[in-house]
Amino acid sequence: MKKLLGAALLAALALVSLSVRPALAADGEANVSRLDQVLKSGTLRVCMTGDYKPFTFYRPDQSFEGMDVELATSLAKSLGVQAQFVKTTWSNLMNDFIAQCDIAMGGVSITLERQKKAAFSAPTMVDGKAPVVRCADKDKFRNFEQIDQPGTRAIVNPGGTNERFARTRYQRATLTLHPDNVTIFQQIVDGRADVMVTDASETMWQAKLHPELCPVNPQQPLQFAEKAYMLPRGDVAFKEYVDAWLHLAKATGEYQQVFDKWLK
Repeated sequence: MKKLLGAALLAALALVSLSVRPALAADGEANVSRLDQVLKSGTLRVCMTGDYKPFTFYRPDQSFEGMDVELATSLAKSLGVQAQFVKTTWSNLMNDFIAQCDIAMGGVSITLERQKKAAFSAPTMVDGKAPVVRCADKDKFRNFEQIDQPGTRAIVNPGGTNERFARTRYQRATLTLHPDNVTIFQQIVDGRADVMVTDASETMWQAKLHPELCPVNPQQPLQFAEKAYMLPRGDVAFKEYVDAWLHLAKATGEYQQVFDKWLK
């Protein structure tokens, strides 16, 4: 009887082992780091909107340029792979990132809402929201209280932190959505809008492109914000690699060189 019970127990254990192995294998596959997948595929898929100078701009020839384009290329080179840029929009950034990309770059701000679905690298820079207006109106709009008044025509691009800020903070000004973040500043230059609140770094860049525009107190942003690179949630190995690459890029001066090229 004992022999029969022993044989039955061994058989049961064997069945349990066979049933557990596929589950363990599947779990192991699910836990493979994106770092390993990128190295295996030879491609780093980078989501970016292409509408946010100086970080990312989608050229008419369907290529990308900008500060984060150069840094993404550097990150890919450090991995020994090629960077593949995937165009997205601010409204679809998270969905496209999860479905198609390994990393999202191009002036992405850290927010708690995004943090619910993704992780972030160490911050790349501190930024915050600031208004940009026609220089002819800079004395009229010296602070946000003077801007947020009846008769002020505020404009904003949809889907990102700019719209979130605008809908939260404007109480009296008239707010208009403009779908194209590349041409939105021309709306202010042409007098079809009075003000846009966007990242302080962008207000300074746009003032270089459009001498008619002046940032309003960009050194004292209306809120605190940090930019970083968006990464898959829970992937410790990949985040550690990106953070190490970023740390070395800053320590060696590579990051500052690219920063100065595009933002100074």
